[in-house]
Amino acid sequence: MFSVLSRVSLACAIATLAAGTAGAATVTFNKDVLPIFQNRCQSCHRPGEVAPMSLVAYESARPWAKAIKAAVVARKMPPWFADEGSRHFTNDQKLSDAEIRTITAWVDGGALEGDRKDAPPPRHFEDGWNLKPDMVVEMPNSFHLPAKATIEYQFMLVKVNFPEDVWISAAEMRPGDARVVHHGEVWVRPPGSKWMADAIPGKAYSQSQMRKEAEDSEVIGKYNPGLGAQNFVIGDSAKFIPKGSDLIFELHYTTMGKETDDRTKVGFVFAKGEHKTRYAMSYGPQGRNLVIAPGDPNAEVISELTMAQEARLVYVQPHMHVRGKDYELRLYYPTGEVQTVIKGPFDFNWQLGYDLAEPLVLPKGTRLVGISHFDNSPNNPNNPDATQKVKWGPQNWDEMSNCFMGFVFDSKYKPQELSFYSGPSLLPADAPGPTMSALKVPGKK
Repeated sequence: MFSVLSRVSLACAIATLAAGTAGAATVTFNKDVLPIFQNRCQSCHRPGEVAPMSLVAYESARPWAKAIKAAVVARKMPPWFADEGSRHFTNDQKLSDAEIRTITAWVDGGALEGDRKDAPPPRHFEDGWNLKPDMVVEMPNSFHLPAKATIEYQFMLVKVNFPEDVWISAAEMRPGDARVVHHGEVWVRPPGSKWMADAIPGKAYSQSQMRKEAEDSEVIGKYNPGLGAQNFVIGDSAKFIPKGSDLIFELHYTTMGKETDDRTKVGFVFAKGEHKTRYAMSYGPQGRNLVIAPGDPNAEVISELTMAQEARLVYVQPHMHVRGKDYELRLYYPTGEVQTVIKGPFDFNWQLGYDLAEPLVLPKGTRLVGISHFDNSPNNPNNPDATQKVKWGPQNWDEMSNCFMGFVFDSKYKPQELSFYSGPSLLPADAPGPTMSALKVPGKK
């Protein structure tokens, strides 16, 4: 009897092991991996987008199988830089442990295609857009880039002359050639603005030719690799374009070794009706007075913005250049409470935006403090020159420290009335910093 039971147990164990092995071997692209790629990867990894290869079909994904496994196991892809101590974000693209195990099993099992009948329906993209635009405005003329050169920021006035007030629920800025557009912004220039008042519409001007005077203007759309479309609907909020406004395209170009032309465009989705709340984009706390000492591997820069009116914080996007190392955004409430919104490493190649799952109410007097660190040492492979003292500037060899922010607020206010620079951001640009020692913290001397 014992021997019979032993043989039965052994047979069951062998069958279980075989079933497990067979299960692992049957992980296929169409049934198991493609749904992950659709949900997490294809916004960038599809033809015409910024990623180097497409993950839309098996034929284009299979040659990259080992590289895909290495990237997801190391959590380099999809890119996401908010640490666990940050707030929760709705656009979190991190792969779950289960998704990483599935991709790993697929690669280790031979990266099989499987039955095409198992594949989910293709993800729909609107003619290359990540939204369905009601209106598209394109640069009237292309901008020509040589094979090699240092190109200043470019500005182009596009006459739109909106015939009536317009509310926008979503926007997307799309480069004509994403290989050479590092990032860009489309500004609403309201009627009466002096910015580019003498500019010829459709002609590109460098920053030294046409001074940026955007105090009365507002960003309506942005482009960074991986950013995608921006949604402005939080409750009844939307962005506002006044009657008679025009658009200004601001573009940061980098050459790629051969000549090319770019003709960037922006798409808008219209919002219906009136809106009691308005969505506006802010540059957030800015360290325009930053000074980074030569060779410093962990230079600290602190900046501060204070709320002049109550608003809700709904979006954050840290911004630095090639020496950028990490960034943290803290809120110092009038009550004395301190809260971290986002904290994590910074990657110049992936300047991601983060949509807050729960908007944060910022009472009047709330201080928004940016804490950034930079690696200006020879050990930073992206450092243009570790021997230089670095200050604020638009080019990659300069530095910046700010955090773009989306605010929702009472539409009776203008965006320029929401906040003002304060504390460390008002200090002169002389000594390295400003550092945390310049920050006033309640209860501390």
